Amino acid sequence: MGISVSKLRENIYRLLDEVLATGTPLEVDRKGRRLLIVAPDVPGKLSKLVRRPDVVVGDPEDLVHLDWSSEWKP
Repeated sequence: MGISVSKLRENIYRLLDEVLATGTPLEVDRKGRRLLIVAPDVPGKLSKLVRRPDVVVGDPEDLVHLDWSSEWKP
C-alpha cells in the first residue's frame, strides 16, 4: 500500500531521508497508478580501487618485522 501525493508533500524530506536510511522503496499513489521512489545502490568508496599485487617487491612479512625505532623521535 502506497501513500498519497498529499502525504508525500507534507513529509517529503522525512520520507526521502527514510528511504535513504533504510533502503526501503516508497510507493506513492497518483491518479490510480503507483510510483516508486528508490535509492540507487551506490558503490562504496573502496570498490573503485585497483588491485596491485606487484607493488611490494619481496616478502610483505619482512615489512612487518622492520625496526623503525631509530627513526622515531618523540
